[in-house]
Amino acid sequence: MSKRNRRRVVVLAVEDVQLLDVAGPWQVFAAAEALGLPTGYALGLISPAGGMVTTSSGIRIATEAAVSVRGPIDTLVVAGGPGTRAALDDRALMARLRGWAKRARRTCAVCTGAFLLAEAGLLDGRRAVTHWRACRELQERYPGVRVEPDPIFVRDGAIWTSAGVTAGIDLALALVEADLGHDAAMRVARGLVVFLKRPGGQSQFSAPLSAQAAADDGLDALHGWMAEHLDGDLRVERLAGRAGMSPRTFARVYAAKLGTTPAKTVERLRVEAARRALEDGGAPLKLIAHRCGFGDEERMRRAFVRRLGVSPSDYRARFAG
Repeated sequence: MSKRNRRRVVVLAVEDVQLLDVAGPWQVFAAAEALGLPTGYALGLISPAGGMVTTSSGIRIATEAAVSVRGPIDTLVVAGGPGTRAALDDRALMARLRGWAKRARRTCAVCTGAFLLAEAGLLDGRRAVTHWRACRELQERYPGVRVEPDPIFVRDGAIWTSAGVTAGIDLALALVEADLGHDAAMRVARGLVVFLKRPGGQSQFSAPLSAQAAADDGLDALHGWMAEHLDGDLRVERLAGRAGMSPRTFARVYAAKLGTTPAKTVERLRVEAARRALEDGGAPLKLIAHRCGFGDEERMRRAFVRRLGVSPSDYRARFAG
């Protein structure tokens, strides 16, 4: 019998669960276990009734029944997906969630799994996040939860929640890093060919991704050029010239297609670039402000306060690696 310390990880899947919400974190923990370190993970997959569970993509997965979960739990992971809405009415499951959370060192939700934690009362008075499409619904349905729509994952005490789908991998890597250290988490990330901390920083819906969601090919190319020239002249006249339009026409077309102004997009791109610089290194604020096109620290500070509610120095203190 191995003398390794294996932390017990229990993953809950309901009918119509999102497959990647289960498989993503599971693979991270399994890869960490395969490292053969003194501390590893023992994984278990459960569902309310046990047996085969059909995921939202049609793939069926084998689970153990919820009643089989006895004894202490290190990490409880509640997966999300379309089926979480129906599961909210399962009173027995809600009671079990409350009981498991009391026995667990930490309780986590991936994507819309946060709704199950909220319904069980486990998010009352806590900060949490879910998929960006569901953040408003989570806040309206559970006003006692402090929903933060921007982060990839949020930790509030022993409760961890993550944004949508692949963010469950980010969450699991953060858990492994907390348990086993940076080097172990990096080895897992490299083996899975993912970022330990993705380039988009803390934001689950980055400025370039927001622009891509609404832009056509011409504006998408313009956004790419803007991101490469943040320290240059990005006034509307310059952007309109690159788009082959008059400034007035460009501003009107841009607002109609993206629902915002070119100036606001420029500021978002610059703030995001500055965020990455603050997270990744110790460059002086003055240099970051210059490289990201703010001109000086005060303009960067005002942009950060508008967008994020914190100053650049406070942001660095919270999120720098």
